[in-house]
Amino acid sequence: MAIATPEVYNEMIDRARAGKFAYPAVNITSSQTITAALQGFAEAESDGILQVSVGGAEYASGSTVKDRVSGSLALAAYATEVAKGYGITVALHTDHCTKKNLDSWVRPLLAHEADQVKNGQNPLFQSHMFDGSDIPLDENLVIAEELLELSQAARTILEIEVGVVGGEEDGHEAAINDKLYTTAEDGLATVRALGSGEKGRYLTALTFGNVHGVYKPGAVKLRPAILAEIQKAVGDSIGKENPFDLVFHGGSGSTEAEISEAVDNGVIKMNIDTDTQYAFTRPVVGHMFTNYDGVLKIDGEVGNKKAYDPRAWGKLAEAGMAQRIAEACRQLRSAGNRMG
Repeated sequence: MAIATPEVYNEMIDRARAGKFAYPAVNITSSQTITAALQGFAEAESDGILQVSVGGAEYASGSTVKDRVSGSLALAAYATEVAKGYGITVALHTDHCTKKNLDSWVRPLLAHEADQVKNGQNPLFQSHMFDGSDIPLDENLVIAEELLELSQAARTILEIEVGVVGGEEDGHEAAINDKLYTTAEDGLATVRALGSGEKGRYLTALTFGNVHGVYKPGAVKLRPAILAEIQKAVGDSIGKENPFDLVFHGGSGSTEAEISEAVDNGVIKMNIDTDTQYAFTRPVVGHMFTNYDGVLKIDGEVGNKKAYDPRAWGKLAEAGMAQRIAEACRQLRSAGNRMG
């Protein structure tokens, strides 16, 4: 199936809701990490989501260029081509765009996609995230309402964040405190502003103690039950069961029980980045330590070209990351649930 069309992406979300599973949303920064993610999805027979952060997009354009739009387009183009060979369906998503980055990143991408739609094409990306967690909720929702309208023109889905995810990602940092827990009133305010589907479909990251990165046991207090409480309060108010398509941010390092409860409560997408970064890098470290006299020209020797060939350690990195993604698919119950 390769890259999802807008219709297929909606079907993916519907299937996850009905089947009580979620898709791993894996951050990509290069052709190698795209290949690794696709390999992991394929090994688990799972569909999935490839997502690009602002830093990842800048890196992909060239570390001396740092053009976040160009990098996003390049990663999407590469993924669109190579995904054809893996027998699974993936959606493309941009992750954590804060207010200050909208005009230089997501708004230009939405405009590009609106032009594609006008020309009878599918949009390059299937969804974009606006992260308004660092501004007041009222302002967050005003901007989200505007972006939801733009998303309709681009035939994409908007993802928003209601609440705060702690830790740090791509320079966006938040403290680990009581603000990490979204309230039922926050959920009701979201529906008042954005509707419950009649203004366009959107994904919602309600926070329940989520933190980016990985911390030692006890540092992070996840409370997935909050998701069920908000779903019920808002659902009872508008007469719709489980009104939100939920996203689990800061998923790296979570226990299987926490992941399972979150999925039971309506999560259909879980972001995973820190764990896959480590899974990609760890085999490279092992290769370098084991083959140090081959990857280095020590004492006037010539080294071993087969050891320092980037393909040698690159394959190991991809396999390590793929294995971690396949594990995530099993935890999220998406394994074996690919379309077609």
